[in-house]
Amino acid sequence: MDLGIIATLFDSALRLSIPLLAACLAGLWSERSGVVDIGLEGKMLVAAFAAAVGAYAFDSAWIGLLAGVGASVIFGLVHGFASISQRGNQIVSGVAINMLAAGLTAIVGNAWYGQGGRTPPLEGVQRFSGVLLGHSALVYIVLLAVPLTWFVLGRTRFGLRLRAVGENPAAVDTAGISVTGLRYTAVIIGGVLCGLGGAYLSVGQAAGFLPNMTAGRGFIALAALIFAKWRAWPALGACFLFGLLDASANQLQGVVLPGIGEVPVQAIQALPYLMTVILLAGVIGTAIPPRAAGIPYVKER
Repeated sequence: MDLGIIATLFDSALRLSIPLLAACLAGLWSERSGVVDIGLEGKMLVAAFAAAVGAYAFDSAWIGLLAGVGASVIFGLVHGFASISQRGNQIVSGVAINMLAAGLTAIVGNAWYGQGGRTPPLEGVQRFSGVLLGHSALVYIVLLAVPLTWFVLGRTRFGLRLRAVGENPAAVDTAGISVTGLRYTAVIIGGVLCGLGGAYLSVGQAAGFLPNMTAGRGFIALAALIFAKWRAWPALGACFLFGLLDASANQLQGVVLPGIGEVPVQAIQALPYLMTVILLAGVIGTAIPPRAAGIPYVKER
């Protein structure tokens, strides 16, 4: 294969892996604290919508980013309130977040702009442009989040306490540390990261918002999180692998196989999702989540 094609493929893989990585790190923070976050898809979607709306309204990609992060954090706090304060079922709460985001963005988008849920196209300063090697600032912000996550969770007192909450919240509570406070902090950090991923989709990668433009990326990010066994650096590798599969699928469109003919576009587009299932099947038995993940904490009297 030509070196130019390989370079293009890897460049495309990096671009496609960024929203996955942002959502995967968001899930890592949340689940390390004991809060299962099925709502990554919904938070990314509402962030993509809010970022496009903000960028268009204020003629600034950075204001759009703030709007996207803010919307994602709000949805994260809704999930946190249901899961942490009300001790509700975290899976049900996450699914509700996904459903709410899908319906709300489509209805509000259509009501405001009358384009079937789309936002008007973004141009110029309304989008993030390349600052280094053709990549926007958001790419490097998300990449920087990987070593920061690794360092904070593994090398700081706050990170060790947060991980302890996900393993044994009763012990943390006995030490006089707020389990609720740590879990809410993790949920907020996860909201910020999901906001970065959603904003990248609509204000960095694309030129506006499209209904359901996340296209299952939140669920692929969950698969990458399990594949990486809730660790930051392996999460980067897993997300890049999924991005590479997606980029390869784009390159393979229109390929003709001997004796078969042209491969259907739908089959090529399904490749990343198929590989998600295959990879998960190989690690699902060995990937052990935090022991308290998904279990509401009830303070002992």
